[in-house]
Amino acid sequence: MNVKNTLETIADRRSIRVYTPARVPDEHVKAILEATRLAPSAANRQPVHFVVVRDAERKRRLAEACAAQHFIADADLVIACIGLPAQSQKWYQVDAAIAMQHLVLAAASLGYATCWIGAFSEAAVKQILGVPDDARIVALTPLGVAGERPAPRGRKTHREVFSLERFGAPLPAEWVG
Repeated sequence: MNVKNTLETIADRRSIRVYTPARVPDEHVKAILEATRLAPSAANRQPVHFVVVRDAERKRRLAEACAAQHFIADADLVIACIGLPAQSQKWYQVDAAIAMQHLVLAAASLGYATCWIGAFSEAAVKQILGVPDDARIVALTPLGVAGERPAPRGRKTHREVFSLERFGAPLPAEWVG
């Protein structure tokens, strides 16, 4: 397995909306899922569950439920991130987002593409995946081999994002890239 370091992975990751039909090997799926499972959570409650979908018809239905973003079904896998409020009412959304980001970065470190999907019909996704009423769909992502390589998008300046000691106070020059 050729794995990038964390900072390279973060810098290189892109949201991909074109996928090839290539299959993600089982050993890579296993590694990505393990990284996801290891995500931290408030009080270690781990109020998350992930449904991994490879079936073509189920992926097609999920893509339709995700505001008809049909590219989702082109990826080898679609993964739904489900929060479990009964296990952590206050923090399940944050904990699910952390676990989802572990998934996205683990996939990118192995050379795979994802695209965080937040536009979906929760009722439709729950029905397609058999998710219980008391659980919440937090996000979905396709996971597969990229069929495109978009250029980096613009980012806010360091001054717009960070402050030292007080809001609006500049960082030391040596901290700014």
